[in-house]
Amino acid sequence: MLVRDLEHPDTQATKYRAHGGGVAHMILDARRHLSTVMFLAHASVPAGNKLEGHVDPMEEIYIIQTGVGDMQVDDEIRPVSPGDCIHIPIGSYHELTNTGEEELTILVVAGLIPG
Repeated sequence: MLVRDLEHPDTQATKYRAHGGGVAHMILDARRHLSTVMFLAHASVPAGNKLEGHVDPMEEIYIIQTGVGDMQVDDEIRPVSPGDCIHIPIGSYHELTNTGEEELTILVVAGLIPG
C-alpha cells in the first residue's frame, strides 16, 4: 500500500509553478508509482490568480476541493465550486480562474499520453 499526502517528503520534493498562477505538487506519478495513469497532482491558486490557458496532450480531470472559480474548456466557460469534476478532453484549451476571495484548490488526474 502506498499512502501519500501533501506533507510527505516525496510530495514536497515535486513542488512546481503551475501554468503561471498556481503552485502544484505531484502526489503520485507514472515515473515513480503509477502504471495506467500519468499523475495525480494537487494545485492551489491564490485569490485573483489563474492557471493560465493551455493545451495538454493527455486527458485530464480537475476536481475542485476548495474555493470558487470560472473554468474554461475550449469555448465554454462555467462557474465551478467544491465537489465539481471537470473533464478536459485531449487537446482541449483550458483555463481556471479563481473568482473568489479564498485560495482555490484542485486535484488533477491525468491520463497517459496516447501513443
